Amino acid sequence: MKIKKGFVLREVCGEQVIMGEGIGALDFGRLLCLNETAAWLWKKAEEMGEFTVEALAVALCEEYEVSEEQARIDVAAIVGEWLKVNVLE
Repeated sequence: MKIKKGFVLREVCGEQVIMGEGIGALDFGRLLCLNETAAWLWKKAEEMGEFTVEALAVALCEEYEVSEEQARIDVAAIVGEWLKVNVLE
């Protein structure tokens, strides 16, 4: 999967938010606030282009002190939320 074109991570009033730009903004019409780890995962997903939950979980383990099992659970949860709000394809 990958991040849909037109969605970006921006800092707004000290918060990390996903927002739509261009056509993405018309379809999306909202902001999603991310915590520090979720924002890091978004940036990593952008770097990867095409990514899997497993690949993001491995990257998370390399960056933070977290077990592989917990990383997979956490990444699956955030990716699930991103899928629900339609910012991934």
